Amino acid sequence: MSRYFRPLAGSTYFFTIVAHQRRPIFCNPAIRSSLAQAIQCVRDTRPFVVDAWVLLPDHMHCIWTLPEGDVDYATRWLVLKRYVSLDVGRRLQESAFMDPSEHHRREANLWQRQFWEHQIRDDSDFDRHMDYVHFDPVKHRHVERVRDWPHSTFHRHVREGTYAMDWNGSAELARMCID
Repeated sequence: MSRYFRPLAGSTYFFTIVAHQRRPIFCNPAIRSSLAQAIQCVRDTRPFVVDAWVLLPDHMHCIWTLPEGDVDYATRWLVLKRYVSLDVGRRLQESAFMDPSEHHRREANLWQRQFWEHQIRDDSDFDRHMDYVHFDPVKHRHVERVRDWPHSTFHRHVREGTYAMDWNGSAELARMCID
């Protein structure tokens, strides 16, 4: 039995997005703020539901549900990444985010060009990916307990009653995530 309520109308996807050269860019408050603004901007023009999201220092995972009949997550990611790159480039003016040729062209290379995408098949697949997203900070040893990681939708799901505050994954999930 699924613990989650989700609409079945649209396609649901799990994504992994990695920072260029695995730099810990998501520790930067300006980048996190810009990302939040970009998400809202994209959702205003190309709606989607954020089912789950976690930011780790060098990568992020999320689950989105798109409107019925809409499978264009690629354009959403393109616009979102571009928004953050342009915004951060203007706000931070940090050449550490750019190699010399990018600096010359005034490009900020924050992202790996490709990302991992998986279409969620059913409720069981959705549950597994939700748990994976929220357990990932523990997997990477950033915290010992899921609730201690601040950059996660886990806290929203606790407020909504999806997770208990003391949820810390299952033995099966921990075994799957052993390095």
